[in-house]
Amino acid sequence: MRIVIDASAIIAVIANEPEKSALLQLTAGADLLAPVSIHFEIGNAFSAMLKRNRITLNQARTAIALYQQLPIRFVEIELSASIEIAARLSIYAYDAYLIRAAEKYRAPLLTLDNALRHHARRYGVRTLEVNP
Repeated sequence: MRIVIDASAIIAVIANEPEKSALLQLTAGADLLAPVSIHFEIGNAFSAMLKRNRITLNQARTAIALYQQLPIRFVEIELSASIEIAARLSIYAYDAYLIRAAEKYRAPLLTLDNALRHHARRYGVRTLEVNP
């Protein structure tokens, strides 16, 4: 089974958040997909944590090393199709990339972001629920 995974779910796993166990169970044996833009989202999330002094540089390095070990297949997404989704749903491109990936690969979207889940469903993309 293919699953498109977003930054919120990835960070929950590498940061040992309460949802980690449920995420690992849900994705066990799955082919995880993410648009290549996810690298930038992950980088931005860690830079925000550094800026707010929530983590140290060494902790960020460790987390990035864990991220790089995750078995995620990074996929190319068409910019024009994604921008059409962004315009239709009035969302940011980063969210549209994930919705487009789920649509293109006929895979459910796994996110902990309630707004993204709502928009994906509104667009007709199946989502997966995680309960910690």
